[in-house]
Amino acid sequence: MFGRGAVWSVLKRGKEACPIHKLRGTTPLPFSSSTHQSYKSLTPYFHAFRSHLIPKGQHVAHMRKFSKMVSAGAEKKEGLKLMVSGGYHAQKVVGIWLFGSAAWVFSMVMLGGLTRLTRSGLSMTDWKFTGTLPPLSDDQWLQEFDKYKQSPEYKRVNRGMKIEEFKFIYWMEYAHRMWGRALGIMFALPYSYFLHKGYITLRLGLRLSALFALGAGQGLIGWWMVKSGLEEPPSEYSQPRVSPYRLAAHLTSAFVIYCGLFSTALSVVMPEPPAESLTWVRGAAKVRRLALPISLLVALTAVSGAFVAGNDAGHAFNTFPKMGDTWIPEDIFEMKPLIRNFFENTSTVQLDHRILAAATLISVGILWWSTRKLDIHPAVRSVIGGTVGMAALQVTLGISTLLSYVPVSLGTAHQAGALTLLTFMLLLNHTVRKPSLSLLKSLPQVVKAH
Repeated sequence: MFGRGAVWSVLKRGKEACPIHKLRGTTPLPFSSSTHQSYKSLTPYFHAFRSHLIPKGQHVAHMRKFSKMVSAGAEKKEGLKLMVSGGYHAQKVVGIWLFGSAAWVFSMVMLGGLTRLTRSGLSMTDWKFTGTLPPLSDDQWLQEFDKYKQSPEYKRVNRGMKIEEFKFIYWMEYAHRMWGRALGIMFALPYSYFLHKGYITLRLGLRLSALFALGAGQGLIGWWMVKSGLEEPPSEYSQPRVSPYRLAAHLTSAFVIYCGLFSTALSVVMPEPPAESLTWVRGAAKVRRLALPISLLVALTAVSGAFVAGNDAGHAFNTFPKMGDTWIPEDIFEMKPLIRNFFENTSTVQLDHRILAAATLISVGILWWSTRKLDIHPAVRSVIGGTVGMAALQVTLGISTLLSYVPVSLGTAHQAGALTLLTFMLLLNHTVRKPSLSLLKSLPQVVKAH
């Protein structure tokens, strides 16, 4: 909903601020309608952000041309290190691939949320790294159903379940697993091709290899998580569920992979931040001092949400702003040792998440308020506006999910909102980072009037 205009304007101005074709000594490519179509191909990966945050009619000056940046040698000397070699075409195709991979991980997180909220995650009681075919005959379905009947979840929660109901939860979990394996193939094949073409620099290759290894390990983490839910609960009154620690590790790992892919894609397509004057660069530096700690707070809030999910804490205290009849439940420190309460105590986990969510919204609001009179690039201002809108929407989704006893639709939207807010913070940090020395030397003190 928020920030499509923000992302578009940042990418557009980032290209103008760092004309890669000039750095490579090729023919200039002015920002014409054909170039517009090239960048337009990236927009499907930002369909979650649909608000045009710069008012219609607002004039944004074109970027100043950099006539002195004419060679790769000068580029390296002045501190601009490109992540892709091969010119503008290589930059474009690698960027689209990375944005597509990030979008795929985003969809994986959403499918994982659906699997958890429909209680489908424990339907498959075994795991193979390479995967396997689903049941194709009635006998094979009965065999899988018999395996599930031996699990604690069937005995304590789903006793009497019909095979048609079992097929639904089985297909949910199977789709989640196979979608992840398909992602691995979709990532590995283009990566090998780009390596063969010589597009991938050493720095980019090392980063992508680390992300690929983390993605491969994500399947192992997922099974490690599921396995904890197949064990007998400690009490006969407890419902079987996966370990909150393992669920948090699985979700956090997915978030790390997504953030790594998205930030790398931004670095590929926008190696320089949008900047037209030294005044705007100084304004961006002031924003940067606030953006980084707020980003850490957003990430911490997302991790705390994973513990809310792992403890089913969203099904307790379904009131707001109070938790039941009190502001702070009496049992928030009843577990020993004390530290366990922050990860295993339903009351404490939900209270922590409420506090962190409120702190995030207030911090983002302070960021907007403190920068509203700063002289900063319009693209940076639009990203800040989108971040404020997304933070408000995410808090609204969280409260609605709680008051509605965590319906699947709202729960999934809330999880998507967390990742979308993280995306905005990544984009903000990328647009306010320090420019290269070559760009700084070419900038005027103020934006020239056109």
